[in-house]
Amino acid sequence: MPRLFTGLEIPADVAFALSLKRGGLPGARWIDPENYHITLRFIGDVDGKTADEVVDSLDRLSNSLQFSIRLTHLGTFGGDKPRALYAGVEPSESLSRLQAAQERVLQRAGLPPEGRKFVPHVSLARLRGTADADVARFIAEAARFEPLSFVPARFVLFSSRDSVGGGPYLVEQGYPLAA
Repeated sequence: MPRLFTGLEIPADVAFALSLKRGGLPGARWIDPENYHITLRFIGDVDGKTADEVVDSLDRLSNSLQFSIRLTHLGTFGGDKPRALYAGVEPSESLSRLQAAQERVLQRAGLPPEGRKFVPHVSLARLRGTADADVARFIAEAARFEPLSFVPARFVLFSSRDSVGGGPYLVEQGYPLAA
């Protein structure tokens, strides 16, 4: 039973720049740069028939227009008990439209609605037992976050093994974004 999600790949040059932020944060389990991505819609564990329906449904969105992605800051999820460090994505109407269109077609294919609010980001590290003061110090010492931009050529359907998180992820299908 595959575990699926849709997302945007991070180009190698942007992944390299993000990887330079690695290190110096107690309790951080750093994600390998080749597994960096922006999740658009988590699908979860599905059977083969449902996976085929997902692929067919996403085919209808492959002519979505290209747009630019801009990573602008470091942030965390988890509040007083941080659980993830990420690079945040600047708000983008085009990105939000693509994510909402995926949500609609996947619900029509019989999947339940995504329960979480869409917060586009690139996960850099999973945190365990990391004090919020350590995270605040790490972000402050990272100083200025030089924005990183790219234009994704496609969105993809990823699969992953059942693991603790952070990959490895496989591209099952690519869906071009029109220029």
